[in-house]
Amino acid sequence: MQFGWHLITREFHCGKIFRNQIIPKSLHDVNSILTSNEYSREFESENRTHACSSYDSNQLGSNSPCEDARTEGSFLHAAGLLVGIFDGHAGGACAQVVSKRILRYLAASLIPQNALYQEMINGGKSSSFLKCHNDKHDFVEELRDLYENSFKKFTNELLENSRTDPEPYDLSKLMENAFLRLDKDISDEAMFSGISQTLSVALSGSVSVVAHVAKNHLHVAACGDCQAVLGSINEHGHWVATKLNHEHNAENTAEVKRILSEHPGSERDTIIRGDRLLSQLAPLRAFGDFRYKWPREKLEKLIVPHFGDQVVPPHYHTPPYLTAKPDVQYHMLTPKDKFLVLASDGLWDVLNPLEVVHLVGEHSIGKASLQPFKLPKKQKLTLNELNEMLKARKLGMEMPIDKNASTHLIRYALGGTDFGLDNARLFHLLSLPSDIVRLFRDDITITILYFDSEYLRNLPA
Repeated sequence: MQFGWHLITREFHCGKIFRNQIIPKSLHDVNSILTSNEYSREFESENRTHACSSYDSNQLGSNSPCEDARTEGSFLHAAGLLVGIFDGHAGGACAQVVSKRILRYLAASLIPQNALYQEMINGGKSSSFLKCHNDKHDFVEELRDLYENSFKKFTNELLENSRTDPEPYDLSKLMENAFLRLDKDISDEAMFSGISQTLSVALSGSVSVVAHVAKNHLHVAACGDCQAVLGSINEHGHWVATKLNHEHNAENTAEVKRILSEHPGSERDTIIRGDRLLSQLAPLRAFGDFRYKWPREKLEKLIVPHFGDQVVPPHYHTPPYLTAKPDVQYHMLTPKDKFLVLASDGLWDVLNPLEVVHLVGEHSIGKASLQPFKLPKKQKLTLNELNEMLKARKLGMEMPIDKNASTHLIRYALGGTDFGLDNARLFHLLSLPSDIVRLFRDDITITILYFDSEYLRNLPA
């Protein structure tokens, strides 16, 4: 089910490519398509408040318009970096809105209370809490004002709670609260604002994964089936892939048991059917999707008059069946941790975590080989250590086609085989007509955070 939406003042490029249907005729055309949405950013080492030295990001649409979104931002009043991937369904409205709002809800939650108080005195706009990178779009004016009012209510409540809550600072709980509060605001806006576009957001949905990095502390908050995978080097010099979130789908037994436990036993055979929630929705947690959350009478009043009775899922007896509550996992970074890959399931459908880590790891070695050779800031360097560094540099002399590692992953996700890159396969998957391409591949959105080993090595214990 698709719901129309006109929420953003400028068109998202990943959807534009496939509406205009650029058919590649050469490797140059392929490269133009693959690189059109890539973005890279480096962080200066001086005065940096997090372990990330840089990141690469890219997006390739399949749906028209693309239903994925991404966002990255640095705190203005505290240490840290926030990065998120959002995979929409039933349209892209919810993913685009959540991607532009959740980082600001998180920033307001995580900055010191005195800084939050000062910002609220000065007007408290959401943009004053976070410096967003690669953000070229804005909401239409009517929605922008509505969203700012919701954000101000949230920040005022944060200040009120800070005066009465005796509990110690718990970053995981703050991230969880920010997710749930944004989801509630999206619901209230659709119910009470009278602005028709808010229904498009509420009836579409989005899964998400958000990473927060401050110094050597990494938190990953996820709801749905996006994934976060850490790439590390073990003591034997081999790449290791570690998943930092649990996917909320029917393959997650614990998640299925949780949902069944929240509803009467009489619904046991209807809640999860065909590996889908109420036989319809694959992710078992998500933003939006309020036709799986609102009371039946609310659906019949607000939604059925516009979209018909079919909008109410079958066997809809004891809502809510869905939540935006994220799982939050913590990891303390060490010099062995080299990068974090966040991606929508369009990538994980075709490449497993270890394949992804190997591809990014090999790419990073090749990329480093083009830089001037520098000795680490270490007083005593053994000949054996120097030899290992030179051997690794030699292995990376064959530079991949793409400077951006996210583009490198997309290229191999589409054209990779057991025998290497198959350009014919790549041409084929990029040439499919827009009305059938979704049958062969999903939207793919990737962000890769690179960690500074020297920074991590020199942090005080």
